[in-house]
Amino acid sequence: MFIFLLQTIWLYISELAGKDLDFATIIKFLTYFTPKLIPLVLPLSILVASLMVFGNFSENYEFAAMKSNGISLQRAMRSLTFFILILSATAFLFANTVIPNAEYKILNLRRNIAKLKPAMIISEGQFSQIGDNFNIKVDKKSGDRGQFLESIVIHQKKGKTSGNFTVIIATEGELVSAENSNTLSLVLRDGNYYDDILPKDIKKKKRMPFAKSYFEEYTINIDLTEINNIDLDEQKDISNHNMYSIQELIPAIDTLSQNFTKDISVFGETMLFRSGIKNLDKNYTPEKIEDTTKYILDAYHPKDQKKVLEIALGNSKGTIQTVVAKKNEFFIKAKNINKHEIALHEKYVLAIACIILFFVGAPLGAIIKKGGLGLPMVIAILLFLTYHFIGIFAKNSAEDGSMHPFLASWLSTLIMLPLGIWLTMRATTDQGIFDFDAFFQRFKSKDPVVEIALNEMEFSISLEEKETLTSLKDNQLIDIVQNYLKYNYSHNYRLGALSILEERGVSEMQLKVQGKLENIKYKSSASEYKKYLQNSKKAFTYYLISLALQVCAILLKIFKIELPAFLILITDILSALIYVVFIVYLIRSFINYNSIYKHLGKKNGAEGGIVYYLMGIPLYFIAYFYFKKKVKEDLQVLT
Repeated sequence: MFIFLLQTIWLYISELAGKDLDFATIIKFLTYFTPKLIPLVLPLSILVASLMVFGNFSENYEFAAMKSNGISLQRAMRSLTFFILILSATAFLFANTVIPNAEYKILNLRRNIAKLKPAMIISEGQFSQIGDNFNIKVDKKSGDRGQFLESIVIHQKKGKTSGNFTVIIATEGELVSAENSNTLSLVLRDGNYYDDILPKDIKKKKRMPFAKSYFEEYTINIDLTEINNIDLDEQKDISNHNMYSIQELIPAIDTLSQNFTKDISVFGETMLFRSGIKNLDKNYTPEKIEDTTKYILDAYHPKDQKKVLEIALGNSKGTIQTVVAKKNEFFIKAKNINKHEIALHEKYVLAIACIILFFVGAPLGAIIKKGGLGLPMVIAILLFLTYHFIGIFAKNSAEDGSMHPFLASWLSTLIMLPLGIWLTMRATTDQGIFDFDAFFQRFKSKDPVVEIALNEMEFSISLEEKETLTSLKDNQLIDIVQNYLKYNYSHNYRLGALSILEERGVSEMQLKVQGKLENIKYKSSASEYKKYLQNSKKAFTYYLISLALQVCAILLKIFKIELPAFLILITDILSALIYVVFIVYLIRSFINYNSIYKHLGKKNGAEGGIVYYLMGIPLYFIAYFYFKKKVKEDLQVLT
């Protein structure tokens, strides 16, 4: 926040400097501007904080200690996840209430500050506005108080009439008013006075009459009573899309859209009327059209043909000018509507961005295993700049109509969403961002293979595997033989352990009698687990397809895209069938889930299954990953 506040001060230094503002006013200015920075600061802060915290955990082997005690990454993130959800909801309320109010306050305060101390804002080389009627430009200022001016140009307005009709040019001038005076006296020397005259008669107005005079000395007195008597707390009615809450933006967008549609319709009707097509046969009866008449103009007299072409040419030129002017006007109106829609979606985006960037930063910190303000800060800034610039480019495209405001507002967040999911999955399974070892392993030569015979059955294991098995104790080898499926060892590796036990005097029959040859409970549970994975994966696939169809239907309603009736009917039937298939596979996976815990002898599998089924219908994208991981962990622990 401090960094962005410094940027704000430099950005608006021209509005604050030279106005003799007190410290309280400057603090008020920064306080009103601070809420506008929250949409920038909050997501970046969450990204940096989550990277640093989880990077520190991983660097100091805190996660290793947690996992050794049965605490997974998801469980370690659980409390922070709830905190981020609460923070996101608070950010949404903040964006909907505080930020619009602060925007209203800051615009009023900036407008009031701009009116303060006009005598101090006469700058060299540029026009400086003093009050509502004078614009003054000087090439050079001198003197101890900057009171001597050279090469002066003054534009003076005439009351409420728009335009600069009076121009005063002088070689030099001097500010002679007192320091605390409410009257600014400007003495001009050696100059000219130009004044455009505005006659009411149109014919005289076309002659553009003006008055010109020369003066050796001319004094302008500008009353500063109202200008210097500025109430910085004054608030006037200002309309801006950033000042509206959601409850105000939705009706404002509807009103603007309806008015825009109405303007286009009225313009079309006006252009049709101006074309004269409807009145083409009212004032003129053409000669009889014969069968040999090739063009419509042939039906008119040659003199009338010329008139028709001249009128058509004039109408076409006028129509083109009108269309070009209206095109710019409609572009401005469409841009205004797009800005309102972007302001509406940004309030939701802020809340969702906080959640997504947390799930980008936290697993990334756990993966890179680096905390502090070094590497995490660099990575966080790079990620945030990518997120921020994508958002800026998309919103700029949306304002001029190149992209829909909905897509532009959500684009950067939607891009970060799969990154967050991918990083969370990598961190959960203790994988790095890129598994270079697995990649380069493909190019390495394979380990030497050792052929071994066990009870007249030949099998092969690598020399490295044989050395590892030989170094193990008997109880460790028995554990491998009994639980090779649990440890994800190959069948050949199990046979290698059995052969070494045979050499040490522990036969396969002895292990079978003792019940240590096979883990029957795990084997049956693993078989059900395999079926569960297959059915739940199919259920998840059909769930995603069904969800995608529903999202498409919602987007079609939002964008007001109408499809043919038969296509809507086919889509509805297809969506219903896919949802039924999803329910079928959900029930199958539910049965497999309960069978797993039945084989494991765990009684609370049934109630867990009920939760699984209840969560599965509305929130299967959560239930799928959660229960898949839970079953895998329980298989490892309970067997």
